[in-house]
Amino acid sequence: MIDQFSFSEFRDLLITRMSQPLPGQVAQFQMAPLARKQPEMASVESKQCWEAAVLALFYPCSKGRAKLLLTVRPEGMTKHAGQVAFPGGRREIGEELHDTAVRETEEEVFIPASSIDVIGALTPLYIPPSNFCVYPFVGLVNTRPDMSKTSEEVAAMFGVRAHELILPEKREVFVRELAGEQRQIPFFAFSGYQIWGATAMIMSELAAVLNPRWMELDPLV
Repeated sequence: MIDQFSFSEFRDLLITRMSQPLPGQVAQFQMAPLARKQPEMASVESKQCWEAAVLALFYPCSKGRAKLLLTVRPEGMTKHAGQVAFPGGRREIGEELHDTAVRETEEEVFIPASSIDVIGALTPLYIPPSNFCVYPFVGLVNTRPDMSKTSEEVAAMFGVRAHELILPEKREVFVRELAGEQRQIPFFAFSGYQIWGATAMIMSELAAVLNPRWMELDPLV
């Protein structure tokens, strides 16, 4: 049904679903490598970590349907080069986390902070390799962003139709060497990109928010 929703109808649905209890780690673990499916490790509780915030931002496409904005990191970056991510970054001293997500979005893809409506937060998660605690927020903007305007931190950006987030066939698995071991990594396949790691885990919880039946899918790994 979501594929038939206007942006206004989708907005109402998202606000309603975000006001309900979150599916949390269980939903995130649907798209996590096996080694990451440890509640205590994934939790931000009692972690001495750097804090960062990201924004899952929906916007209307030309046909009036909702799309989720994603960015591609430049290949030359020292961390997460070439990977797909949400706009976001490190929290500044004294800054509220939702303000971090909005500020970083404006800095990275030039969407004015004043045009962004933050409607809620998803479950924060800890990223062991980088020692970051990531706080995801969900927002809406009423106009389509200019996809040609990006900062040095963003090589490109693209949109994913909201209803495609909940399609089981968009989930796949690849094998990658991590810490000297061959491991199966679940990912979302969109626009020719493999979206995995923390971004995929956040997208998985977002998919469960949009459609609770997402939780009924068998985990890939």
